[in-house]
Amino acid sequence: MKLKTLTQFLIEQQRLENALPADVRLLIEVVARACKTIGHHVGKGALGNVLGNLESSNVQGEVQKKLDVLSNEILLEANEWGGNLAAMASEEMDSVYPIPHAYPRGGYLLLFDPLDGSSNIDVNVSIGTIFSVLRAPTDSAGRDITEADFLQPGTAQVAAGYAVYGPQTVLVLTVGTGTFGFTLDRETGSWMLTHENIQIPADTSEFAINASNLRHWAPPVRRYIDECLAGKAGERERNFNMRWIASMVADVHRILCRGGIFLYPWDAREPERPGKLRLMYEANPMAFLVEQAGGAATNGLGRILEIQPGQLHERVSVILGSRNEVERVTRYHHEVDTQA
Repeated sequence: MKLKTLTQFLIEQQRLENALPADVRLLIEVVARACKTIGHHVGKGALGNVLGNLESSNVQGEVQKKLDVLSNEILLEANEWGGNLAAMASEEMDSVYPIPHAYPRGGYLLLFDPLDGSSNIDVNVSIGTIFSVLRAPTDSAGRDITEADFLQPGTAQVAAGYAVYGPQTVLVLTVGTGTFGFTLDRETGSWMLTHENIQIPADTSEFAINASNLRHWAPPVRRYIDECLAGKAGERERNFNMRWIASMVADVHRILCRGGIFLYPWDAREPERPGKLRLMYEANPMAFLVEQAGGAATNGLGRILEIQPGQLHERVSVILGSRNEVERVTRYHHEVDTQA
């Protein structure tokens, strides 16, 4: 059976589902081309002189790697001239990036984490690019786009996806009609549909969390992980496996392929922060993808996609993956709140 290309898939979505505006289709294709370019640089590694740190830091105070900055520049340059966007925002930039006046302005906003999993760049472990598309507010025509225009809940997303740069380069995408995966054919340069209508099993025996932080977790998370570690002899009466790559795209991709639960919870080291992952660049697009694949995504108390962001670089706790396990952890959080 002949595989569909990404372009064929998007045109079908536009025609058959009536779900995809033409501007969004073109925007996704541009992002996908930029991801191919980023994947090429990731693949060259030391041969391309792209490994190692820079002397600069991003808005979160994190040391930037060469590939972080290069990937950010690739996405900006690829998307600024096409006429589909009003502005962009990136985890690597302090504020919004308005479309230069030299180019036509469109009706959408693009957010992205240009290279997720930076700690793994220099050790040849899978990393990736995450993106999210929002509509620009209708009252933004004729004025400068501001940070406030981006502060929309995840339910407002028009499309979201990620590219994972691993043994294969894979693009996973949703436009609100399911979650689909495309593998890059490196010989032809085409994205080919290889994972159709991905579904996450509701039950799982696999969890992903950084267990070295156990002593800092809130009681509901410790309770859940303790139950998993107790195995057959414990309350759950079955054995669990732990997986942790420390690259969100790689951990979430595994969950989309075979199920599991991913937890990056609040911890006591920075009690004023609700979590470490970014709501707008990481949690919202991943939650959209996971929900469209039949999974669930919460911050421990409520649905991630319903959180009203208060700032562009807002952080959040993330619990996502197989629905029954996510609901269990969320229930444990609510039980603690009720008792309090």
